[in-house]
Amino acid sequence: MAKYSKKSGEKVEKTMHEMKEGKLKSGSGKKVTSQKQAVAIGLSEARKEGAKVPKKD
Repeated sequence: MAKYSKKSGEKVEKTMHEMKEGKLKSGSGKKVTSQKQAVAIGLSEARKEGAKVPKKD
């Protein structure tokens, strides 16, 4: 199983919270309703910040 850093876990937690509040938007500006999409956005943001996140498949 892939190992994620604490920082990336916090980032995913933050994006999930935003999604549940209805504040999370995708790149096209539409509201995110899917949990999978919220997790993907959180990992992507963590990756950009340099957190330890496994590569995309």
